[in-house]
Amino acid sequence: MGFKGLLNILAIAGVISAANYKRVACPDGVHTATNDACCVFFSLADELQSSVFKNICFEEAHHALRLSFQDAIGFSLQDGPTSGGGADGSIIIFENTELKDPANSGIDVAINDIAFLLQNFDVTAGDLIQFAAAVGITNCPGYPRLEFFAGRPNGTVAAKSGLIPLPQDDVDEIFVRMQDAGFAPTELASLLAAHSTGHSNTLIDNRIQVPFDTTPFTFDSQFYLEVLLKGNETLPPSSGEAGAQVPNALAAQGEMRLQSDFAVSIHPQTACAWQSFVNNQELMQSEFAAVMAKVAVVGQDKSSMIDCSEAVPMPVPPVNKATSFPAGTGPEILQLVCNSPFPSLTTDPGQPTTIPECPDGDTNVNDCPPMKKRLKRRFN
Repeated sequence: MGFKGLLNILAIAGVISAANYKRVACPDGVHTATNDACCVFFSLADELQSSVFKNICFEEAHHALRLSFQDAIGFSLQDGPTSGGGADGSIIIFENTELKDPANSGIDVAINDIAFLLQNFDVTAGDLIQFAAAVGITNCPGYPRLEFFAGRPNGTVAAKSGLIPLPQDDVDEIFVRMQDAGFAPTELASLLAAHSTGHSNTLIDNRIQVPFDTTPFTFDSQFYLEVLLKGNETLPPSSGEAGAQVPNALAAQGEMRLQSDFAVSIHPQTACAWQSFVNNQELMQSEFAAVMAKVAVVGQDKSSMIDCSEAVPMPVPPVNKATSFPAGTGPEILQLVCNSPFPSLTTDPGQPTTIPECPDGDTNVNDCPPMKKRLKRRFN
């Protein structure tokens, strides 16, 4: 074959390749997609941001991420399909049944945030839950952009009660439960990065938005550091929840340290993985994205699903602040088990850290603009 003939073949191949990747115009007249099945998710992302998340990192985004896990973990390799179908939306479809599980306390708020969208968008409950989580966290600085595959059928059975670990559970029992759902202990350590923007509304008496680290609106490794800091104070627990926390160094500032988080941080199987995330934003991002890709398809046949990751908005970039010891703490109170070298960190100067309760830095949760409407709906 001559050179000219080879060029012709390459040209034809290029045209075919371009045709294969041609984007389709979506019915909304705004977006385009590589697959028309993904068009609905571009519109859904816009609606989630405008009517649910408000483009900020606050309670709705945190709860959407928690809901994605609570729905997915309802799955057992040992017990089979009758125990739950994993990431299939059963927590919405069988809400009255699954909310009886004590581990789902407070998750009804997350369901109420997004369930109404099933009336307006032709998506399944499982797809809605996982997509909402992927969209919500893009508003929190530092999170990775998660992949999203569409095509989960609606769940047909309620997840069995007891499949979701509780913070007061024995850590070895938690590992067994997670392994029965397909996750290694080190993957759990990666997944707990979600607590860097997490909080509790039920574990502490008469308190909501109780943070797990000093930067509760930023996906960063302060969480992995602060869980390792020894303390001697706890917050007043809600009835029956005393075992959910252990003493911590920042309780006076309003932070709580979950018993399960601390147990994972010092367990021989996970301590080195835990310490590896301290002051390592890139590792934290990559490992969290990888484990969330597994969470999102628990119980599903990913090979039969459609990659609609392009519909997930680009996340807010990291703040690029090095992890540091909060003022009033330091390396002398570290509780380390792993022998790997620990990073050299600075200590924040000044008075003890004040933890913001609102994304804008306000220290009164009742002053957070989105919370005013939420509190009125919750308590009136």
